[in-house]
Amino acid sequence: MLLTGLRGVGKTVLLNEIDRRAAETGARTVALEAQEKRHIGQLLAPSLRKLLFDLDRLAGAGDRVRRGLAVLRSFVSGIKVRVGDIDIGLDIEPERGTADSGDLDSDLTNLFVAIGEAARERRSLAVLLVDEIQYVNRNQLGALIVAMHRVQQLQLPLVLVGAGLPVLPALAGDARTYAERLFAFPDVGPLSRKDAALALTQPTRRLGVAFDVDALESIHENTQGYPYFVQEWGYQAWNTAAASRITRQDVLLASEDVVRRLDDNFFRVRFDRLTPTEKLCLRAMVELGPGPHRTGDVADGLGRKTTAMSTIRANLIAKGMIFSPAHGEMAFTVPLFDGFMKRVMPQFLAE
Repeated sequence: MLLTGLRGVGKTVLLNEIDRRAAETGARTVALEAQEKRHIGQLLAPSLRKLLFDLDRLAGAGDRVRRGLAVLRSFVSGIKVRVGDIDIGLDIEPERGTADSGDLDSDLTNLFVAIGEAARERRSLAVLLVDEIQYVNRNQLGALIVAMHRVQQLQLPLVLVGAGLPVLPALAGDARTYAERLFAFPDVGPLSRKDAALALTQPTRRLGVAFDVDALESIHENTQGYPYFVQEWGYQAWNTAAASRITRQDVLLASEDVVRRLDDNFFRVRFDRLTPTEKLCLRAMVELGPGPHRTGDVADGLGRKTTAMSTIRANLIAKGMIFSPAHGEMAFTVPLFDGFMKRVMPQFLAE
């Protein structure tokens, strides 16, 4: 399963909850976060080492766990030749000829099969949770999909749960066409008015604090139901209120602090990674109104040819700032980012 959604909708929280519930059933779980420009093997190896040692602690006969460690040692040796900077401290002889060919599709598949067989021998379930999985490059994502496809064919007890931006289904499909049949892609979106109200009122009610109905309405209007923003508005409204009933006026007074905090942290950290041209491109999107927008319309706003937009668009997708909800379209991955762009770049001046 690969969870998809914009920034701030709670994908990581859901991953953590899946991790917790899986561990409660006795499954062996490991969680990691993909990183830009870092090889998937460097990220996976330490976590898979931990996973195998966790399986080794379970009662059961057989040598599949030890073999899994030997295959992991082979895999690490092969990866080290290509990318360097990887040492997971395994004092075990590698299984020569397995997972060390240099072909990532084959090597990762052999490694995952060995781990799945170890989990089956110990009558356990191995769960790999990967956040920000859209940062795994195309070839490496393809290898991950190939490996999970083989695990599924062999019905081995190893599962992958990932989370990423809305671009993820397209990335997975481009990497391997059968990805859409292999994975479910649940879309994690904003909360309804009812659910946003519950998120605010259930925890506060236990402490004897209540929200007025119009205060809840105001928060939903400001946040559009996006969980991270609901949390921020609720936090500041709580701090602003002088009594045990939070009113619409409290929400209005808190809004200035919320916007400043979001601008200085949630939005700014993403904005500062952009080049001047990329910033201008996003500002041109805002000028067109609520998205998504056709790439050609954004190019027109910038005074550029559509063909000249391909590199800018690709870079913004790679940085996780935009995604393509349909062919030839662009939309923000960060909710309410258009408002921030207007505040940080009040005037739009095309190049």
